[in-house]
This record gives sequence, structure tokens and C-alpha cells, in this order.
Amino acid sequence: MRTSLKLRRMERGMKQSDLADLVNVRRETIGRLEQGQYCPSLRLAMDIAKIFDTTVEDLFSFDDETDAPSPAK
Repeated sequence: MRTSLKLRRMERGMKQSDLADLVNVRRETIGRLEQGQYCPSLRLAMDIAKIFDTTVEDLFSFDDETDAPSPAK
């Protein structure tokens, strides 16, 4: 998973703990999201996107074919 979360957060001058408080998760969760080590729930992804006034797709993407479902034939 790729994410622009860290860049967006830094552009706003926010610490990981600031964002974590806004979406009711631990700071470590934000760190793992930024490192691509954790896939957020849909709810968490939407809450974060709302804070940055953007879409989930602008924040998170899958660049590995194994991460995305295969198209139906």
C-alpha cells in the first residue's frame, strides 16, 4: 500500500499524535499507516480523508497487483 498521509500531515504542521487524536486511534497506528504497514478500515480511511478534505483514493493506493482483486472475466 502506498500513501501520501505523511506528506499531507506535514503540510498541515500536524504531529502523528495530533492526527491520531482527531481520528481516535493511537499514534502508533498513524505511524504504521504512513509506513504502509497497516491497511486502514474503510471508516478510518474516510475519517482521515475528511480531515484533509480529500478522497480516500488520494491518500491510499495499492501499487502491487497482488494487493488488488483480479478483474472478473
